[in-house]
Amino acid sequence: MSKKHWWQAIGAVIIVALGIFAYQTRQVSHAGESITAVGSTALQPLVEAAGEQYTGEHLGTFINVQGGGTGTGLSQIQEGAVQIGNSDLFAGEQKGIKAAALIDHRVAVVGITPIINRKIGLKNLTTQQLIQVFTGQVTNWRELGGANVPVVLINRAQGSGTRATFEQFGLTNHRSKTAQEQDSSGMVRQIVATTPGAISYVAFSYVNSTVQSLSLNGIKPIEANVKTNRWRIWSYEHLYTKGQPHGLTQRFIQYVQSPAIQKTLVRQLGYLSPDQMKVERDVHGNVTRLEGGKS
Repeated sequence: MSKKHWWQAIGAVIIVALGIFAYQTRQVSHAGESITAVGSTALQPLVEAAGEQYTGEHLGTFINVQGGGTGTGLSQIQEGAVQIGNSDLFAGEQKGIKAAALIDHRVAVVGITPIINRKIGLKNLTTQQLIQVFTGQVTNWRELGGANVPVVLINRAQGSGTRATFEQFGLTNHRSKTAQEQDSSGMVRQIVATTPGAISYVAFSYVNSTVQSLSLNGIKPIEANVKTNRWRIWSYEHLYTKGQPHGLTQRFIQYVQSPAIQKTLVRQLGYLSPDQMKVERDVHGNVTRLEGGKS
């Protein structure tokens, strides 16, 4: 081998070695990092799936995801106890939360639907009938043309963003009567599926063949109707941070908001990307139509 070729070979080896060292250094610099995201169970499936995917691509990092409801997520992030507070509500909608101290990172839109035990035998209610059921004016499903079984209400706990959204837009600001409460959307679905006469409400992503979702006023709870606000029971999904995020928190939020996740994981799990919406809703519940909107 000539001296020229010999030195070229050495140079190539050095370049490769430096590349491997730089890659390993980057991996080590992020290794051992962990963050915790707490709150909305409606948003939990997306954050968990994105967390698993992110940590699979960035070895040594850990995304700890917990439920507990929107109220828990917002109070925990306000106290600085976690890095991310998962919420179905704008922070300004939750009592006791100083929204000005928190930064909103909007990552999805979720539709929420009433669900009933399949043996009730109904598929549609009017808004007025839904209100009558949840306020206790209707106590047996036969009054609405269903099976002869008592109505069993299952509510999400106080502080749940899913409950707040359902009562505001599904019950037109009527409050549900006192009933059994659950912290978890998954547990709500399980109870409704196995309890005769049971009714509750969950995010679209929790609906499966074990329960019956209900149309309202003939309008189906589907994404196409959420986009245009024909189906009014929906909310944005927020990742809140206390101040501007940094480190792994910042990188993970950017990952969830990236087109790669928004166009795949978000939609696969039954959510909509914010840019799919034809309308926009503000903290006061006012809806305005957007120009365009992606499909």
